[in-house]
Amino acid sequence: MKELIDTGNLPKHIAVIMDGNGRWAQNQGAARVFGHRNAIKAVREVTEGCAELGVSCLTLYAFSTENWARPEFEVRALMELLVQSIGNELPTMMKNNVKLDTIGDTGSLPRSCQNQLGKAIEATRNNTGLNLILALGYSGKWDITQAARKIAEDVRNGILLPEEINEEVVAGNLSTGSRPEVDLMLRTGGDHRISNFLLWQLAYSELYFYEDLFWPDFRREHLYEAILSYQNRERRFGKTGEQIKANGAK
Repeated sequence: MKELIDTGNLPKHIAVIMDGNGRWAQNQGAARVFGHRNAIKAVREVTEGCAELGVSCLTLYAFSTENWARPEFEVRALMELLVQSIGNELPTMMKNNVKLDTIGDTGSLPRSCQNQLGKAIEATRNNTGLNLILALGYSGKWDITQAARKIAEDVRNGILLPEEINEEVVAGNLSTGSRPEVDLMLRTGGDHRISNFLLWQLAYSELYFYEDLFWPDFRREHLYEAILSYQNRERRFGKTGEQIKANGAK
């Protein structure tokens, strides 16, 4: 399937809602945490797949602000798994020239997580390949709210006039900053919603939902499947198909 992909028409930024870990575990008669532990291979598969193809950015919805409401044992296990996984995967990230970043309220994470993330981010800072972004303590509403606060502060300090606020100013103050908006969003687990993820950045994204695939079973072929679907769609951005074709012919 990989050989069918047009590498000249890749999505620059792919985002993933990694859903279904708990249900995958429950289907096997195990605790939800078992699903989270078995999801690490899927993260490696999608990261290496994107890096090999030449995708610029990959954002993984690793832990939302709403996830803090889950049972304390599960949250604690997720945090411990995050620390362990980052340490274990760092050599692979270095080998694949992957640059690690985070978005979200990472200050709300346990100190051990913040320390491990900081070390990995610093170690990969000069890598020039795929930018792997972990959304941690993140929600789209949180992101737009914190951007509005920063803009309001600039207005109060005389740095910015109200009439100068436009889409570029808002986008520049979001946690994703200067990174490209999301071209393709993937979600496993069968649900058809974006769950408060990258609300601004997904405005004109192509969405791809896997009906019968839980995240621990995700492999590179599933990434290729979604990219091929993306490449067979017409992205109009509010224009007509005729306008898009006319512009493409110029």
